[in-house]
Parts: sequence; structure tokens; C-alpha cells
Amino acid sequence: MDLFGVELCDKHQTRMVKLIKKNNTPVEAIQLYYGLKEAGVHTMLEWWDGRKSVHIAISRVKLNIEIDAEYHRMTHEQAIHNLERTMHSFKNGFTTIRIPHILIKHYLKETVNNILGIMEGLKANIKVI
Repeated sequence: MDLFGVELCDKHQTRMVKLIKKNNTPVEAIQLYYGLKEAGVHTMLEWWDGRKSVHIAISRVKLNIEIDAEYHRMTHEQAIHNLERTMHSFKNGFTTIRIPHILIKHYLKETVNNILGIMEGLKANIKVI
């Protein structure tokens, strides 16, 4: 509970520590992952999309979630890189959203509820197509 803000057994805690070291995964991504799982959403943590590792992926509705953990101002190089990543996601049929880590830290339940709403909208659009 102290390390990640969620209750984990020793086995899963060890996995999360390795994941953080390997992918530089934000703690808030782990908290959101378990918050979504608690809400009944099948999610994947640090899913490889063919170009890079995505913090959280919800394949059923083709939704990728990135956690923005940095406060510094974005440079134009970072902005174009983010736009290119989003373009590649759209080309593959995925929607990518970026959530500031501070929202998860202070408003985890509200963030989960909003993601559930986004998922409902994506499901409705998938059915229409």
C-alpha cells in the first residue's frame, strides 16, 4: 500500500517494481490500472503497440491511456512527437488519451468513472460502424 497506493501481494508488488524499472511506469498508471480492474474493466498495463509501450490499453474499445507525469512546459519537438504517436494510434484504429498524473493522485474514482464514460462512447461508435 505504501509503495503504490493499492494493496498488492508480494508477487504482484515485485512485478510492479520490475515494470517501473524496465519501462519507467508512473505509479499513477499502476493505481489507474487497478482502479479500472476494480471497476470490472479488462486492461493491459504497459502494452506494446508496435511502436512503443502504452501505459494502459483497453483493447475491447481500442483505447490507449498515457499518464503525463511531467510538469515542465512542452517543447515543439515533444508536441510533434505526441501528435505523430496519436496519428499512428488513429491509423491503427485506436484512440489515445493523455491524463495528467495529478488527476489520478487526487481524483482516482472520478478519473475511472470518466474513462468508463469514454468507453461507453467508444463502444457505441464501434457498434454504429
